[in-house]
Amino acid sequence: MKAKLRQYRQAPRKVRLVADFVRGKEVIKALDLLLYINKRAARPLRKLILSAAANAKEAKGFSQDELFIKEVRVDKGLTYKRFRARARGRAAPIHKHTSNISIALETKKLPESPKAVEPNGKVKKETKIISKKDDKHKKKKTPTTKTSKASSPDQSKTGLRKNS
Repeated sequence: MKAKLRQYRQAPRKVRLVADFVRGKEVIKALDLLLYINKRAARPLRKLILSAAANAKEAKGFSQDELFIKEVRVDKGLTYKRFRARARGRAAPIHKHTSNISIALETKKLPESPKAVEPNGKVKKETKIISKKDDKHKKKKTPTTKTSKASSPDQSKTGLRKNS
């Protein structure tokens, strides 16, 4: 489940400080943590997590207890360019940065059962099906031929004699 906040009027560098706190945490713990962080970006980030959790509940029926924050990405948005009057009729540029924040939530993974169990209580055996395509790609073993040993010390491994 995802949620996005676009053109949030704060520099991405400052928002990333808060985003790093909640990345990878459970949704409930992240919401509690954001209540007590003394940064301006904490409130919009908290609202965004609540929005993503509401999207998860609406779309798939997940509660906040089952979700954790898989990804928090803070990208650079538009930059508003303004000018400030300076001495001698000059102007100094002012850049007002914005951020695009996106959050992805994921459900907690439950441990998988080691083997499947049939209704009668017996454990299913794992079977592996090999297709003909798999057989073609396997390397075939080539028979190795035995080489005879050199008959004299003048012969090299290739079987050629040295001229003396």
